[in-house]
Parts: sequence; structure tokens; C-alpha cells
Amino acid sequence: MRPLDPRLLRRSRAARGFMVAGGALALLQAGAAVAFAWALAALVVGLIEGDVPGGASTIVAVMLVAASVRALTGWLWEWLGSAGAMRVKAELRDALLGRLEDRAGRRSVTTARAATLLGPGLDALDEYFGRYLPQLVLTAVATPVLVVAAWTADWVSGLILVIVLPLIPVFMALIGMATEVVQRRQWDRLQALSRGFLEVLGGLSTLMVFGRAERQSRRIRTVTDEYRSSTMKVLRVTFLSGFTLELAGSLSVALVAVSIGLRLVAGDMAFAPGLFVLILAPDVFLPIRNVGAAFHSATAGLEASREALDLLDADEPHGPVRGDRAERTDAAASGSHDPITDGLRGGLRVRDLVVLRDGQPVTAPLDLDAARGELVALTGASGSGKSSLLAAMLGFADRTGELDLDGVSLGARTRRLVAWSGQVPQLVEGTIAANIRLGSEDADPALLLHAAAVAGVDVDPGLRLGPAGAGLSGGQAQRVAVARAVHRALAIDAPLVLLDEPTSALDVDRERAMAVALRDLARSGRIVLVATHRGGLADAADRVIPIREAIRA
Repeated sequence: MRPLDPRLLRRSRAARGFMVAGGALALLQAGAAVAFAWALAALVVGLIEGDVPGGASTIVAVMLVAASVRALTGWLWEWLGSAGAMRVKAELRDALLGRLEDRAGRRSVTTARAATLLGPGLDALDEYFGRYLPQLVLTAVATPVLVVAAWTADWVSGLILVIVLPLIPVFMALIGMATEVVQRRQWDRLQALSRGFLEVLGGLSTLMVFGRAERQSRRIRTVTDEYRSSTMKVLRVTFLSGFTLELAGSLSVALVAVSIGLRLVAGDMAFAPGLFVLILAPDVFLPIRNVGAAFHSATAGLEASREALDLLDADEPHGPVRGDRAERTDAAASGSHDPITDGLRGGLRVRDLVVLRDGQPVTAPLDLDAARGELVALTGASGSGKSSLLAAMLGFADRTGELDLDGVSLGARTRRLVAWSGQVPQLVEGTIAANIRLGSEDADPALLLHAAAVAGVDVDPGLRLGPAGAGLSGGQAQRVAVARAVHRALAIDAPLVLLDEPTSALDVDRERAMAVALRDLARSGRIVLVATHRGGLADAADRVIPIREAIRA
């Protein structure tokens, strides 16, 4: 049994609200259980003795109200668990996405790990908040109330409850340690399965060309079998632990019942308090037994939340991304100045910029000053780091040195100021127009035609593409990707446009036409920075900056 991670309470407002509301519900449910046990005991004793205190109708009314309250609290627990899980997942996903942006380019956060954590990992919190945590709150709040009620009616039974109750948590702790080991192994297998699947999917075309697809399918089959085996081990531990906890709970209730029975036969206690304690005893053990039963279904969520919190706690930035965005939104609404967007009428300043990969430099130090209205070309041999420099400007790669746009440091949090197109066109299924307008669907429709003209797109914007942009040649796909970057720059008035090899798949004439159009785009008040190895585009640039690879020791 594991309590709620205090880091989750610190980071999630929804989790704190869940605990407060859950505590109130637990007290209400405990009171209803005590009232129902008292009413039922009073009714039975009154019927046997022929003297129902207060009248049978009053006692029956109390029973009905108590039963209704218990049913209502049960429904409220379901609703609270579902709503709490959704809100906590939303908060964690938002924080994780911001942190993953800050840590972009580090191999410690792989695509497979991020996809598994943000997807099925956090989805497992449904069981955690829906089943495990409500029972944990009930155990912490309702169980002491019920024990006090039993002790008040019969101190001997109360003493027995106090003695035997701790035995169940001891069993649960021992079982929990065994479960944590197998659950951690299952979580690792799931991540390995996700990682292997994504790797095979990303390189499937290459594997098929070289005839290695079947070997990779055997690898996926092996990882799948390992995950299935670890899942069966978890289920086996779950079944055995559930049986153990049920047995311990049943024996504890039986011990109370035997004590009451012997004392009733000996005439050492009255029938009414004995019956009251007998009715109440199962409710005393029920929450803690349910905690053990729900623990196993919630362990996946526990592992995922722990990994998410570990990732959020690692290398804590100076301020959360979401908070920064919220502050800027509030500042805009109040009419105050936005420190990121105000005064963007200067240029790009780069000093001693070095791109890092696994902590090692991959580019030589770069110094660059670019003013608005300039088309600047970054040139160099393949592998010199041109694409890495653009990735660093976008916040996708680690770097050292200064990288400022009018005094504002560029990176993941200022990515909204930049329009860019990558070396490989990343198109999606849908029309060409939808691909160009991606992310700026509400922009002026005239911008679509302008962006298409700048990029030289000569295909019907209404043409529908297949998955991953199927249906276009390499050059056509590249021009559509450039048009999307130009459309974004026009739609949001981006001061900086980054293009990675925008003409690598174009012929000489189309390259020349695009170079002229990009120079005109820069003249409209933007900095256009292109990474290229093509002489035609470099010749058309206002300045050419050679990029050198870092010298290896």
C-alpha cells in the first residue's frame, strides 16, 4: 500500500481538491454506516423484545435515509474519481509537454518513453483515482470513526478491532513490495515494446529494402511475449494477494463475532450493543480490504505518476511554461507590455553559439548578426551542423552561448515567434490547402495564395493527399512545406523564418524563383535564415555564413 505522492498534491490543484472533497465524503459515509447499523440493531432488538423505541416508522426512516446517503456517497465517489483523474491527467500532461519542450534533444526523454508516459501511462490514473485513492481516503478517515463507534458500544470489541486492524496493513505492505517489483518490470516491458514498435515503424521502408523486415517482426514478437509474461505474473500476484487479504479480513471479523457470541451466551453483554458491533464490524474492515484489492489495478498509474513527477522534478526550470504563457495572456488582457513580443523591430544576435549532443559540441562556435530585411544563408558540408543550429534556435537541441531576438532569448518558450520548415517535409493527410494553413486555419484566405506563390506551389490547393502527404513528388512536397512556413510567418507576423534545405529537391529554375521570393519575404520586415548547400540559393542571399563542424579531440 502506497499513500498519495506529496509531489502530486504540490503540483496538482485538482489532486488537492480531490483530497478535501474525499475527506468530507468519507466522514459522511462513515456517519451513514453508523446510523444504519444503529437503526438496524434497534429495529431487530425492538421486534424481538416487542418494544421498538421511538416507533418502527422512525427507525425505518433512519435506515432508509442512511442507506440512501451511502448509495449517494458511492455515486459521488465514482463521479469524483472520474473527474479528478481527468483533471489531474490534464494538468500533468500540460506540465510534461512543457518540460519535454525544455528537455528537447536529450536522449533521456525518447519519443517512445514520452508517448508511453503521456498516453497509456497517465491513462492508468483512472484506476488510481477511481478505485484506489477513494478507498485509501475512506481507510484514513472513515475507519477511525467506525472503530470509535464500536468501542463506544463495546470496549472489548473495540480493543479487538484495534489489535487486529494493523495486521492487514502489514500483509498489504509485504504484498505491495512484491507487487511493486513485478509491476515495475511490467512497466519497463511496456516501454521496451513501445520503443521497439516505434523504431521498427520509423525504419520500416529501409528494412523492407534491405530484406530485414522479418527479423524485426521476430524482435517485436519476442518483446511482446516478454510483456505478456510479466503481465501474467502481475495477475498471479494480484489473485494471491487478494485471496490473502480477504482471508485476513474475514478472520478478523470472525474473531469479533466469536467474542461477542461467547459473551452473549455467558450473559456478559446485552444483545443490542453486540448486534450493533456485529453489523458495523464488516464496514470497519471493508475500506482497508478494498485498498488492497484496488492497489493492484492502480499500480500502473502509480508507476506512471512517479515517473512523470520524477521527470518534472529533474532540472527544475526557473518557471513553468504554462505559467509564463498565462502571465503573458493576462498582461495582454490588462493592456500591459509583453516582454517577448514588444519591440521586435531589431535583429537576430548570436554569440558563441555551440550545439550540444549528449553534452558534446557538434558545431564550432558561431557569431552572427542579422537585421530585419536580410536573407542569410548558412552553408557547409553535410554533417557540419546546419540543421542542428536551426534546431537550437527552435529549442529542439541543447546549446551554449547567446541566442537573442531583440534581447529576448530564443528557445522552446519563444517558438511561437518563429516560422520554420524542416529538411524533410512533414505533411499530413488532407488537402494541400489544409497542409499550408496548418496551425493558422483562421488566417485571411488571401494569405494561402500568397504563401503558395512564394513557395512556387503549382498544384491545386484542393487536391487531397494520402497519409504522410502521399500523392506529391519530393519537390512538390518540399514546396508545400515551405509554403506552410511562409503562411505561418504572414499569419502571425513572425519576425524570424527558418528554412532547412528549402530547394534541395528543386531544379535550377525553381530554385532561382524561390530565392527571389524569399528575398522579397525578407524585405517585408523579416529575417529569413536558410540552411543550404545549393549555390543558387546562397548566391541570392544577402550574406553567406559558413558553418564548421566541431573539432573532435
